[in-house]
Amino acid sequence: MGSTINPQARGYETVSLSEKEELPSRPLLAHGTQLNPAQRLKCKLPVLLASCAVSLAVFFAFNMLACNDTLFGIKPRPSEPSTTQAPFQARDYQSSSQEDCPCKPTSTVPDYFNTSPGPWVGKTATGKAPFMAQTRTLDHAATYVPNAPLQTQVPVQGWQPGNLSIFDMMGFLTPYTPSTGFGVDEWPLPEGAEIIWLQMVSRHGSRYPTGGSNVESFGARLANATGKFNATGELEFMNNWKYQMGTEILVPRGRQELFDSGVLHAYMYSSLYDPETKIIARTTTQDRMMKSAENFLAGMFGLEWTHNVTLEVIIEGYRLNNSLAGYMNCPNGTEDGPGSVARDIWVGSYLKDATERFSKLVTGYNWTVDDTYAAQTLCAYDTVSGILPSIPPPCLVSHLKLTFPPLKVANGYSRFCSLFTYEEWIGFGYSHDLQFYGNSAFGSETGRAVGIGFQQEVLARLQNHTIAYSETQLNTTLDNNTVTFPLNQSLYLDFSHDTNIISILTAFGLTQFEQDLPTDVYPGDHNFTVSHITPFGARLDIEIIKTPKPVKADRSGYEDQGEETKYVHFVLNQRTVPLGWSHPECDAERVDGWCEFETFLKVQEKMPGLAKYTEVCFTKGGGA
Repeated sequence: MGSTINPQARGYETVSLSEKEELPSRPLLAHGTQLNPAQRLKCKLPVLLASCAVSLAVFFAFNMLACNDTLFGIKPRPSEPSTTQAPFQARDYQSSSQEDCPCKPTSTVPDYFNTSPGPWVGKTATGKAPFMAQTRTLDHAATYVPNAPLQTQVPVQGWQPGNLSIFDMMGFLTPYTPSTGFGVDEWPLPEGAEIIWLQMVSRHGSRYPTGGSNVESFGARLANATGKFNATGELEFMNNWKYQMGTEILVPRGRQELFDSGVLHAYMYSSLYDPETKIIARTTTQDRMMKSAENFLAGMFGLEWTHNVTLEVIIEGYRLNNSLAGYMNCPNGTEDGPGSVARDIWVGSYLKDATERFSKLVTGYNWTVDDTYAAQTLCAYDTVSGILPSIPPPCLVSHLKLTFPPLKVANGYSRFCSLFTYEEWIGFGYSHDLQFYGNSAFGSETGRAVGIGFQQEVLARLQNHTIAYSETQLNTTLDNNTVTFPLNQSLYLDFSHDTNIISILTAFGLTQFEQDLPTDVYPGDHNFTVSHITPFGARLDIEIIKTPKPVKADRSGYEDQGEETKYVHFVLNQRTVPLGWSHPECDAERVDGWCEFETFLKVQEKMPGLAKYTEVCFTKGGGA
């Protein structure tokens, strides 16, 4: 298979400098590098100044002067701008002297292949490092279950053997687990059939809370009540509890989820990759999105994945076209839509008893249902959170005599989990079903519109053409160029967000997920269950299967007559989504959930008209 990939577009590969550009001969100060006398003098001078008052400001000023060639042992890229991040995070600084700094832009890699896009990474604060071996609590009388790596064996009132774990029903905060199924059994390929094409779209892995989240606000409220807040009983641990989480970036569990997904896809689909080519994979500029893609690709191809893949990074920003973050260019689509209203009604109902229970244990603070919901949400975040801080370079540690006090954070395990009954955990998962259904799925007028750009891209790839014009939020500058929107791959890998993937499923017209969800009572098992659809690390795999003859709907074998046939197979979190349930033209009687290829394309032709992108996203009053 020939490749049309631009040889200049080489992902993370080193970009050579032109002969006219000369960098300083002084080596970068990496770990273990011996300092020459001039460099030692340069480190000592700022120390003398810092001895007057050791503060954070002097600390970073010294870092810029003394260690400008590395930060925390990480070499800067000349083309990479410095960004503002939290303390103890790797970043690049320019030297105080232009002669000492290789700051000239030298990269010839286009912006959309630049994996260090600077201002578009979003919030990236890190939190306290975990120390679960020291901080977790155990019931020594109970059967010990080792953590793997999270400690999810926690006592929950009302849980019975055979029940789902509470960590399998945490809505969009659920750590990745394969779905329990969408109504049909899984079938092997019949003899002579083969998978010839795959489109994957994956959610990022487990992360810290987003900025302005309810748990962050809860932590701020408790901090403001310091000296007055007092808790007893099962809440007594909160007297010494502080909110210490980071913001939005991947946590170790999130890295593992995407790496494991890459390994899984390597076993499932590696034969679709042509080793003579270098494929394009796509993600967005947010830090967790790039890191998720990188961890997946390392799992699938190994640590030298840049020999196999060029990572295309599409800017994620308000009013910018990006099918992987379609909500960004749908102004009428809002997080505070009808789903948020439905969620709040339900939360006030199912957490009424818990709120009364907790308020009796607290004095000096007005405990509300918002606090109860935030505490329950903290179970999920507190369990998956925890990331090691970056280590300062040796010259700072030795000259400033820095020490690092022990950390007391129970990430990997959370005492908030046992505060709630099993019934209340069922209610928690359902709160996210209501929210996502009303804001991003069939319960929202903009649900289809947010995902329609990606739907159009999949159809374009299936029909082997670029996209020069579109009344959707896809980026035609990129999609009308085979360098950035190649058509010669049999393996396509994209990375997106939970709400966007739900809107993609909606844009494909998968009405089996369309149903009325009441706000006054839990309806029991239901198709639209967010923990089964978009847990952390969720992935939709769209397979194209070629068979020598048509396959019988009951899978009893091939039809006696007929020619070579292709089928479309949707696999969501490792379970089949039966296309015939949503599109009768695909044959609802098919026990394998497949849809004949040409029939699928025909069905999808009407989806842009149903999405009404321009009308619902931009017209005043649309999307309400």
